[in-house]
Amino acid sequence: MTNLAELAKKKGIKYFLISFTDMFGVMRSKLVPTAAMAAMQKNGAGFAGFATHLDLTPADPDMFAIPDADSLIQLPWKKEVAWVSSDLVMDGRPLEQAPRQVLKQVTAAAAKVGYVFKTGVECEFFLLEGDSCHPRLARGSRDAEKKEVEAMNNTSTGSVYSHRSPHKAGMTKLADRSDTQLKPCYDQHALMRQYDLISELCDHMQTLGWGPYQNDHEDGNGQFEMNWDYAEALTTANRHAFFKFMTRTLAEKYGMRASFMPKPFAGLTGSGCHMHFSLWDKTGKKNLFADSKGELGLSKLAYHFLGGVLNEASALCAITNPTVNSYKRINAPVTASGSTWSPNTISYTGNNRTHMVRIPDSDRFEIRLPDGAANPYLLPAVVLAAGLAGMANKIDPGKRLDNNMYETPDPKVGRLPQTLHDALGQLEQSKVLKAGLSENFVASYLKLKRGEWNRYLGQVSAWERETYLDV
Repeated sequence: MTNLAELAKKKGIKYFLISFTDMFGVMRSKLVPTAAMAAMQKNGAGFAGFATHLDLTPADPDMFAIPDADSLIQLPWKKEVAWVSSDLVMDGRPLEQAPRQVLKQVTAAAAKVGYVFKTGVECEFFLLEGDSCHPRLARGSRDAEKKEVEAMNNTSTGSVYSHRSPHKAGMTKLADRSDTQLKPCYDQHALMRQYDLISELCDHMQTLGWGPYQNDHEDGNGQFEMNWDYAEALTTANRHAFFKFMTRTLAEKYGMRASFMPKPFAGLTGSGCHMHFSLWDKTGKKNLFADSKGELGLSKLAYHFLGGVLNEASALCAITNPTVNSYKRINAPVTASGSTWSPNTISYTGNNRTHMVRIPDSDRFEIRLPDGAANPYLLPAVVLAAGLAGMANKIDPGKRLDNNMYETPDPKVGRLPQTLHDALGQLEQSKVLKAGLSENFVASYLKLKRGEWNRYLGQVSAWERETYLDV
């Protein structure tokens, strides 16, 4: 095992961020000086778990974050600090509800039957103005709220006003006020106006050995995506978590705020987190999904895995689309650009972006369901748990559909849940996911997420006031 204290001396590291990600995807850390790392690596950094999004109370003992030396990332922009992902332990045992532990549990189950799960993610995010984009700092007058409602609900008209509404005063505003094209996807000028931030992020990923290969302006004004090479699921999850931290941190350096919120603007495309996935043999060298004689180049094993994912799709949503706002991205009406880029049905296809699962090549699947709020560790865990059950039970995914699901939907195909409440109900009924992720984890997750749903029900929106104030 790598001795972190000794490594720190060689690399000039003065501090370590001993980090973990809670159920809601919030990264929690303690900043530890190198002089204390020998003890921390052995015993872990102590945390009061109830103070985070975990199902714990003040009566529970401290939990300890044991750093995983293999996950260490020296911050490329502040080399005296190193980030390290950690495993949570309480009373000498792994904390079953900790997201990283859930993923390790599911990948261990796959390894036991000879499989290695590999994933790659496509992280989309918006670049917003700095302080003015914070909800507590961006509250305008009732007139401003009224303009926001009008603007964000009139995008179907294609008017310049509604299209540019994310720049209006008193609202969450895009950082680039010149980013106003009706179809902004791949806009070279808008991309290059953010060159300093995007290139710095890409340079850091190259330094870290992630293999970044493309960066682009996405379909929403102010929206971007960055891609790097796939890897084993835990490695990708660590990188996914760190990428969100790095992007937010460097955006602040440039006076902006990076948001991974699924649907910050009603009239613009939401931020997805499409995940590509494949299953390999225990050596990690042979892709078991690839079969030159199979349909679209995929093996029977791959289709059984897919059958499991489709079979659990409604329950998956509770994890892959974990917020109230998530359901304003999927099942969404047409956006200003003409397409939502998100699914609305439980279906799969070939190289067609209107379905939940796409087959972009002959070696993997792409699930287009997850959004920017998806927990980096729970996302691969839930897909793998469903896929393993599909293979074990040889579940047939049914016939591939190649229609445009937006324009000519198939009425026989199941729809995705309409709300977080609906998805949580599906998760509660899923025997497969309770078995794969553990009943204790699912129970704790449902408890915390239903608390979030109930808090949402207690809110009154500007739209409700404008629509119902005079009824």
